[in-house]
Amino acid sequence: MIKKNKASITKFIIHKIGNKFNNTRNLFSEKPIVFDENSYELMKPYLLKPFVNLAETFRFHHHADVNLNEINNYSKNIFEDEDSFVDVSKNIVKHLYEQSNSAQIKTGDVIIALFEDIEYNEVYTNALGIFKVENKIDFFQTYVDGDSMDVMVQQGISSKKIDKGCLIVNYTDNEGCVVLSVDNNNYDTQYWIKHFLNIKYADDKNNHTQTYIEMCRDFSSEILKVDFGIQEQSHFLAKTIDFFKENDTVNIHDFKEGVFDKEEQKELFDDYKKVFESEKDVLVRNQFHVSEIVLKKQKQKIKTEIKLDTNIQIKLDVDAPDASSEYLELGYDEEKKMKFYKVYFNEET
Repeated sequence: MIKKNKASITKFIIHKIGNKFNNTRNLFSEKPIVFDENSYELMKPYLLKPFVNLAETFRFHHHADVNLNEINNYSKNIFEDEDSFVDVSKNIVKHLYEQSNSAQIKTGDVIIALFEDIEYNEVYTNALGIFKVENKIDFFQTYVDGDSMDVMVQQGISSKKIDKGCLIVNYTDNEGCVVLSVDNNNYDTQYWIKHFLNIKYADDKNNHTQTYIEMCRDFSSEILKVDFGIQEQSHFLAKTIDFFKENDTVNIHDFKEGVFDKEEQKELFDDYKKVFESEKDVLVRNQFHVSEIVLKKQKQKIKTEIKLDTNIQIKLDVDAPDASSEYLELGYDEEKKMKFYKVYFNEET
């Protein structure tokens, strides 16, 4: 999470990126852009806003030595010598180009920007931003044609959100340089995170909390929903969020005792944890501190709705974990040959 109140863009350049698979070429700029005031005031929040509320951070990775990570080295070069900005920005685009090994990888514009006075962890520092613009929108442009007005369609970059971007903060902790990343066009999860940036989640409570809740969410949909039904799935998710809210530290033994009523489900959870770790190539900690920021964000992603084929939806409150088991009853009507839910309540609100 960063603060951008005092931040400023000191260098900014745009290059065109092609696709190696399709033999489309890169096009390089030779000098940075000098902004007019209106463009600058629109560009700065467009680039930095996606990173303001990010709690999860990454660190550079390499199978042999992190000092061999290309983007790690390129960012260091710019931080140490800002005069190298243009040449290094070209190398960054060339490295990104080398990762386009399929027709699925989109061409577009690559924006590289150097920022000053980014606040991270109560420290003001500089940061390098790398952004890939993959999608452009159509807009109408009016113009004077003789003695009347006419209109034409043009394409441009939407100022609403970036497609792909990372912010490399010139701040190092015991795990390395801090990296933030967003990907709103997640058509290839390996392309940006793994192949281009080669980064991994930081080993901190933000990552531990997110990974554990993601595992619980997947377990609920792949196991509980299939074997025990949507009501049981929703009940589990609500109890999971309640457990995280009530505890500063999560211990997997205490979690299972507090969330599951059946030994069978505890065993299924243990088995699923091994599968999840193997498939996602992650380590799910058995004990960790809870990140309130991540919990709040993950809670918003959890859906506890029961959708029926009769165009009726029952929405369960994720903050009331025992409500579904106490006031919602599943049954079967022999006459109609249909399942039903019976809902108990005192009055409508």
